Amino acid sequence: MPGERYSRQQLFQPIGEKGQRRLEESHVLIVGAGALGTSSSEQLVRAGVGKITVIDRDYVEFSNLQRQQLFTERDAENRLPKAVAAKSRLEEVNSEVQIHAVVADVQAEELKKYAQGIDMIIDGTDNFETRMLINDFTQRNGIPWVYGGCVGSHGMSYTIIPGSTPCLSCLMRSIPLGAATCDTVGVISPAVQMVAAHQVTEALKVLVGDVESIRKGLVTFDLWTNDYTSIKTGRIQRQDCPSCGKEPNYPYLFGNEMTKVAVLCGRDTVQIRPGNKGQRDLEELKNRLSDGEIQENPFLLSYKTSRHRMVFFRDGRVLIHGTNDIKEAKTLYHKIVGG
Repeated sequence: MPGERYSRQQLFQPIGEKGQRRLEESHVLIVGAGALGTSSSEQLVRAGVGKITVIDRDYVEFSNLQRQQLFTERDAENRLPKAVAAKSRLEEVNSEVQIHAVVADVQAEELKKYAQGIDMIIDGTDNFETRMLINDFTQRNGIPWVYGGCVGSHGMSYTIIPGSTPCLSCLMRSIPLGAATCDTVGVISPAVQMVAAHQVTEALKVLVGDVESIRKGLVTFDLWTNDYTSIKTGRIQRQDCPSCGKEPNYPYLFGNEMTKVAVLCGRDTVQIRPGNKGQRDLEELKNRLSDGEIQENPFLLSYKTSRHRMVFFRDGRVLIHGTNDIKEAKTLYHKIVGG
């Protein structure tokens, strides 16, 4: 019966009837409708969160079906935008929840537009640049969010409460989070589900107001090697952090550290220049690449697939040949580089 939908959840004492009412009054923004985003959104919809907004720039492909649980073969055949396909499936799961689907590349303007009145953000992205943008936005606006990442059989999650915990910028300065991606080293679905379980559990704690139970550190695991670690992060907060320090300037929110993208006139090529200056390790990148033709010299590495050729320079620049579509180029870039 409809009245019993959330009965088992309400029997769980930390939630109860009061917590359930708070969930029904909540609005969660999920950035990215890939593996983590689809898993997290389904769990939140089944839990009865009142409103879910899902933003994603990509469409469904057959390679997604192994781990992105909301999508079907028909979605892949029709190349449906992920946000649209997710909305359709989520509404079948729980018609009581308002689902808002946005097909867009998340930049500062999108966050300002679609994060009005939200209670928290779930990270379902595929690159650290977008995560750093979320980090700056949430720090400036006092919005909790949950970072999550997985690759291979490894995963991690971290809950960020502005004014209470170190932010993602502090974390990245102190703890290496890696740059491998699912497209270079693969991923198994159980790792996705484990990260999403951590993210959604933390989201439920925040939304029902159980502040004392929120995890106070970074959790990492490797399901294949049976490793599980929890790292305390209380001491890594930086007074000079540009995002959460005493004098923040939110560099990603205002574009100071954002990637620069330009279409090269007449060449069917897009150039991408990372905002964070530094030398690219071409040997490390080469070791992660597969299913393509690789050529290299002391100055650059060329990686050719069936449709595109990507040329990586040591100064961080990348030329993506075979397209003049900036969104497509950025998607290819993040799939290989990971942000």
